[in-house]
Amino acid sequence: MSEEAETTEPVYPVLTVPADGVPTVTETPAAYAAMLERLAAGTGPVAIDTERAQGFRYSAKAYLIQLRRAGAGTFLLDPIVFEDTAPCADLSDLAATLADTEWILHAASQDLPCLAETKLLPRALFDTELAARLLGIPKVNLNALMERALGLSLRKEHSAADWSRRPLPEDWLVYAALDVERLDDLRSWLIDELAAAGKTEWAYQEFAHLVAHAADPTTPSTDQWRRTSGLHDVHSALGLAVVRSLWAARDTIAATIDRAPGRVLNDRAITGIATVVEKTKTLPTRIELRRERGFAMRIAARYEATWLDAIAQALALPRSELPARQARSVGPPPPRVWQNRWPDAFARWSRVRPALIARADELQLPVENLISPDVVRRLLWDAPATADQAWLAERLTLLNARPWQRELTIPVFAEHWG
Repeated sequence: MSEEAETTEPVYPVLTVPADGVPTVTETPAAYAAMLERLAAGTGPVAIDTERAQGFRYSAKAYLIQLRRAGAGTFLLDPIVFEDTAPCADLSDLAATLADTEWILHAASQDLPCLAETKLLPRALFDTELAARLLGIPKVNLNALMERALGLSLRKEHSAADWSRRPLPEDWLVYAALDVERLDDLRSWLIDELAAAGKTEWAYQEFAHLVAHAADPTTPSTDQWRRTSGLHDVHSALGLAVVRSLWAARDTIAATIDRAPGRVLNDRAITGIATVVEKTKTLPTRIELRRERGFAMRIAARYEATWLDAIAQALALPRSELPARQARSVGPPPPRVWQNRWPDAFARWSRVRPALIARADELQLPVENLISPDVVRRLLWDAPATADQAWLAERLTLLNARPWQRELTIPVFAEHWG
């Protein structure tokens, strides 16, 4: 028997049943009005979570919204039934009811976009995941934090489920209710930890930044097609044009029928046929198209003519309109390519980056939370040979670095600028 002491992971009791039972889904005007009344009569912050149908639907909207507040209980709101003929429900009256209440969310940046679609936006929030990151806690998923803070475990078996399904199964409703059951307790624990670490002000500046930008529209990249799996197997501009054209056709279909793009046609089918076309330089026949397995799948097969038309469009492009092998850079290029063409910027980055990492280690938080890598890249790129603290403060403010970040990083930038 080994003399080394065996270490085992602690076993935490699992939350299995909501304290007040599984709430009935709020899906009628009368139930909605009663929910507003009860939430208004509650006290303290309100815990909020959303469930989406990523991987199943094209839309990233919320298919269920969970709310819990002391004195009011837990509510499971189905926003879909309140859409009428609009793309999303208008829950501005719920937002007004909660206007003077702090909202507790875990990983708020994931939930805020779909809440904003329903006009459900906070005036103050507490992000439990972000608070944990600022504390330097290594595991910040909700279950890990619940175990660390409260000695309780959560089941996560339905986190990737198709929440657009109706009716929602009972065990899914249990899961959804439990996600907000103890968020207020977790918030209290994190508040104490932030105070003990002297990081309370940092956290609330970050939360205020999230609130200020909660309604910002998303601006997807124009080159999203370049993320297609298997693109590294495509070696010519013609092949890339085929991928781009098929990707755009698939995206249009997916949006129209509200299906996740990968459930319309998988990525490997797109890049697979692109490698065929770049070799033959001819339009494949229907039989050749079906040899790429994804095109023979149920939904994809309905749009066979669309796929062939998309490929034909790519084949008809003049050379000047074929895509470049590398995407055009938006903003400064990544620092890894600076060394040969921009040696001064690269030398500056090589001095500053390790110093920022060391400072973050001293403060016990991830360097990306101390200062965004994109902010560092934009600050150091095409910058003056010398930079005083006044210039650094002005530039970092324009780049949306928060006051606490500027206070802690300006001395680092100034010392290692060059």
